Amino acid sequence: MSNPTADWEKVGDRFYRKVKLYDAIFDQDLELENYLVAGAPCGGAIALYRDVEKLQNYRAAQATKPSIDIYSYSGKLIRQIKWDKGSIRGLGWSEDERLLVISEDGTVRCYYDLQGDFTQFSLGFGAEELKVKACRFWSSGFVAILSNNHLVAVTHYIEPRSKLLAIPPEDEVHSWTVIPPAYTLSRSVEVLLAIGQTIYVVDPSETEDRVLPNGPFKHISVSPNGLYVTLYTEDGMVWVITSDFQNKIGEYESKAKTPPKDVQWCGNDAVMLAWEDEVHLIGPNGASLRYYFDGWVHLLPDIDGVRLITNDVCEFLQKVPDCTEDIFKPGSTSPASVLLDAVDQLDKKSPKADANIRLIRPNLLDAVGTCIQAAGQEFSVHWQKQLLKAASFGKSILDLYSSDDFVDMCEALRILNAMRDYRIGLPLSYDQYQRLTSEKLIQRLINRHEYHLAIRLSNYLHLPVSKIHVHWASQKVRTSTEDEDTICHTVVSKLNNKPGISFEVVARAAYDEGRSHLATQLLNHETRAGKQVPLLLAMEEDEIALDKALESGDIDLVFFVLLQLKKKLPLASFFRLLTNRPIATAVVESSAKGQDQELLKDLYYQDDRRLDGANLLFGEALNQTVPQTKVDKLKLAAKLLGDSKDPTSTLYTRSYTEAQALIRVQAGLDHDFDAHYSGLSLNETILRLVKNGYGKRAAKLQSDFKIPEKTWWWLRLRGLVARRDFGELEELSKQRRSPIGWEAFFNEVLGTGQQKLAGLFVPKCTGLSAQERSEMWVKCGMIVKAGEELAKVKDVNGLEELRGKARAGEAAEIDRMIAQFRSRR
Repeated sequence: MSNPTADWEKVGDRFYRKVKLYDAIFDQDLELENYLVAGAPCGGAIALYRDVEKLQNYRAAQATKPSIDIYSYSGKLIRQIKWDKGSIRGLGWSEDERLLVISEDGTVRCYYDLQGDFTQFSLGFGAEELKVKACRFWSSGFVAILSNNHLVAVTHYIEPRSKLLAIPPEDEVHSWTVIPPAYTLSRSVEVLLAIGQTIYVVDPSETEDRVLPNGPFKHISVSPNGLYVTLYTEDGMVWVITSDFQNKIGEYESKAKTPPKDVQWCGNDAVMLAWEDEVHLIGPNGASLRYYFDGWVHLLPDIDGVRLITNDVCEFLQKVPDCTEDIFKPGSTSPASVLLDAVDQLDKKSPKADANIRLIRPNLLDAVGTCIQAAGQEFSVHWQKQLLKAASFGKSILDLYSSDDFVDMCEALRILNAMRDYRIGLPLSYDQYQRLTSEKLIQRLINRHEYHLAIRLSNYLHLPVSKIHVHWASQKVRTSTEDEDTICHTVVSKLNNKPGISFEVVARAAYDEGRSHLATQLLNHETRAGKQVPLLLAMEEDEIALDKALESGDIDLVFFVLLQLKKKLPLASFFRLLTNRPIATAVVESSAKGQDQELLKDLYYQDDRRLDGANLLFGEALNQTVPQTKVDKLKLAAKLLGDSKDPTSTLYTRSYTEAQALIRVQAGLDHDFDAHYSGLSLNETILRLVKNGYGKRAAKLQSDFKIPEKTWWWLRLRGLVARRDFGELEELSKQRRSPIGWEAFFNEVLGTGQQKLAGLFVPKCTGLSAQERSEMWVKCGMIVKAGEELAKVKDVNGLEELRGKARAGEAAEIDRMIAQFRSRR
C-alpha cells in the first residue's frame, strides 16, 4: 500500500503534490525543446509543432513536410495534420478542444474535431503585410500582436470577428499576456505589455501606463481567476501583485543568471518558473520548492494545477486539496482522518474502531462528506476505495443520511478512472470533470473515435447515443475503401430503427467526400423531408428534391424548393420541372400573382393557358393611366385569344374590343368636356354624362354599346335625380310606359323631397293595389287622394285608419267618403 503523502512537498504552510500520470510519453528522439507545445484545458489533447526557427539534429528518414501532431497526455498519437500555411505564430486551444493555429500572415485555422477538419478566417487590420509576432489565448478567444505592436483580438471562435485594440507604444515589447474578459471590470479583454521599464494596460478604448518601477519585465503571467499578476524582472526577481496594480502580494529571488523560458501559475496560489530541466514552485510569502528533470520540461497549465511534460513522464502538480490535506496530513486528528483510521482498525478487527467512532460521533456527518470529497481528489484507485469505504462505514452508522453524494462520487470516479487509462489519455481531475461536464467529455471521446467507450458512458449516464452513431457513420462513409453499396448496407443496418438518427448528416458527409450516389442512397432512409430536400438541392438532384417536398405535403417546403430552383435554373428548365406537377404549378402561380407578373405570363404561355394570360393582360390594362397603353394591352389580350379553342374566348374577345372602344370614347369625353371620365365603367360613364347634362352623348353611348333598355332607364333616372332636373323628370312622367316601372321614379323623386312631382307617378303605378297607391299618396302628403284610392275599392276600414292621419279640412272629406258607404248599407 503506497503512502498517500509520498508525493507531497511543503511550500511555506501549504502542501503541494506531484502526481505521476503516465510514463514513456514520447520517443527519446523527439526533441521537445524544438517544439511549440500547447495543451487543451481539462486534460485535453496536446498539440506539437516543430519551431522552424530552431536548429534540429539531422535525421535522414525524417519527414520534411511540416505538420501539427496531436497527442493524448499518455503519448498516443491522435492525428497528424499537414501544415501548409508558413510559419506558425500562435498555437492554442479553446475550452471545447478546438485547436487554434495562427500563421505569420494572419491566417487563422480552427480545427474543430481533432481530425483535420477546419474553418478558416483572416485577422485583417494589415496582418498579412505587417506579420504576426505572437499570440496569447484564453478559453474563448485570443489576441495577436503584430510587428508594429498593434493588437488584434478575436473574442469568439464560433462567429469570429477581429477587433483592433487601442494603439500601444511602438517600443520593444519584452513580454506580454492577456486578462480574459470575464475577469476585467470592462468585460473586454485587457492586454498587459511590458515596454521599457513599465507595464501598459491596453483595452479596446485606451492604453494606460501603470508606471511600475523595477522593469524591464521578462515574463508576465495572470492567475486563472484573473486576480493576480506575476512579473519576472531582468535581475531575477519575481513580483506577485494584484491585477489592478495596487498591492504587492509577495516577491521571490530566483538567483538565476538566465531568465526562465516559461512562467505559469499553479492554480491561484503558486507560481512556477521553468528552465530547460528545472522548475521552481513559488508559494505564498516567497516560500519555494525546486524540481529537477532528466530532459526538457514543458508547463501546461490547467484550472487547478499544471501538467509537466517531458519525453519520459507526464506529471500533474497541484496544491493538495483541503479535504485531502485534512485527512492525510501528518498528525491529523480531524474527524475524517479518524474515520479512515477506524475502517483500518475494523479490517484488523481491533476494538479501537468502535472507540474512534464514538470519538467523532458528533462530527460523523462532516467526516463522511470529507471522505467522499477526498476520494474524488485522489488519482490512486487504492485510496479512492479506502476513502469511499470509510464514507460507506460512516454513513451506515448515521440514523439519517442521503446517499446521493456518495452515489454521485462513485459514478464520477468510475468515469474518471476509465478516462485516465493510458489507452484513452484523458487525465482529468475531479474539478476539471465538474467544469467540463459529461456531455463535453463524451464529445471528446467521439472526436478521438472512441465510439465504444462513448456509447458505454452515455448508457451509464442515461444520455442519448444518437450523435455517437451518426459520427461513426459519417467517418465510415468518409474513410471506408469498400464499394458504396456495401458501405450503405453497413451504415443502414447499424443505424436503422435507432431513435434520433439523422441520415441527412451522414449523407452530407458522403456528398462532401464526392460520393454522390452513396449520399442519395442514404437520403432515401431519411424520414424527414425537411432534412432531405436541402441536401438534394445541393447535390443538383432537383427533380428528386421537388418530388420529396411535394410528397411531404409541406407547402412552405415546396415553396422553398421552387424558389431555389428558379434562382439557379433557366426559365425553360424551371417550367419543364413543373410539368405534370399541378401542386407545384399552383404554388408558383399563387406566389407570382402578387410578386412577379412576368413569370406568371411565361407560365401561362408555357402551359398554353391563353384565357388566363389574356385576363392577366386585362388586369394590367386596368392599372394603366395612359389611354393608349390601356388599348395596346387590350389588343394583346384579344390577339392572345385569337387562336384559343376555349368556347368562352369569343365572349372575352368581344369584351376586350368593347373595352378598347370605351377607352377611346372616354379619352374623347375628357378632351371635349374637360372632365375626368377615363377609368370609369360604361355605366358610370353614362351616369356621369346624364348628371353633367350631356343626355344626347349618353344616349349615343347607350345605342353604340347596346346597353339594355332597363339599364339605360335606371341610369337616366338616377342621373336626372342627381342633377335635380325635375323638368325632364316631369316630361318623362308623360310617357305611356317605363321599362323599369313607375314606382322607381316615385321613390327616387320622393327621396329629393319633391312630393308634388312624385305624386305625378302614383296614378301610373297601375300594377300596384289601391292600398299601396294610397300609401304612396300619404307619403306625398295628399291624404284626400289617398282616400279616393281607397274609396274606389270601397275599403271603409282603410278610410277609417286614414282619418287618423288627416288634418282638419282633409278629415271632413274622409268622413264624407265613409258616410257615403255607410248610407248605402
